[in-house]
Amino acid sequence: MKKLIFTLGLIAGLSSLTFAQDGHGAGDGHNHDAAQTPPTPTSLAELKLDKLTHDYGTIKQGDNGECEFKFTNAGKEPLVITNCQGSCGCTVPQCPKDPILPGKAGVIKVKYDTNRVGGIFKTVTVNSNSKSGNVVLTIKGTVEAKPVEETFPQNAAPAGAPTEQKKG
Repeated sequence: MKKLIFTLGLIAGLSSLTFAQDGHGAGDGHNHDAAQTPPTPTSLAELKLDKLTHDYGTIKQGDNGECEFKFTNAGKEPLVITNCQGSCGCTVPQCPKDPILPGKAGVIKVKYDTNRVGGIFKTVTVNSNSKSGNVVLTIKGTVEAKPVEETFPQNAAPAGAPTEQKKG
């Protein structure tokens, strides 16, 4: 019994010491270690796009679902696109793999699977070292189903009204 009381007392004592340390922390408004933390360097690359949204309008099922987003590196150091990710498997982006030098241009190609009928509202997230951070591109529009072409058998034109035959 004495061991149980001693163990519970030890746990209570350690807990009170642990909670007592929370009175002064990093988020309390004081400037803790500000002199020791250097500011994070900002990239000098800058991704400038010609548009952020591509509107397909209304297209037919199976039509070409490709579009392009043209861009320029308006910064002072090479622009590196590290990842391009579509919001689903029906939206496939292609981004340049090589760094884009300052003042040079590039293209981000996006292909949408137009065999999916209905409204389009998909995004492509572009991760790069641009000082503006990640960019989200949007594609939108509507895919209409192809008209169903059924071939009906051609019947011979009737020669007149049907006649009744008398039994005799």
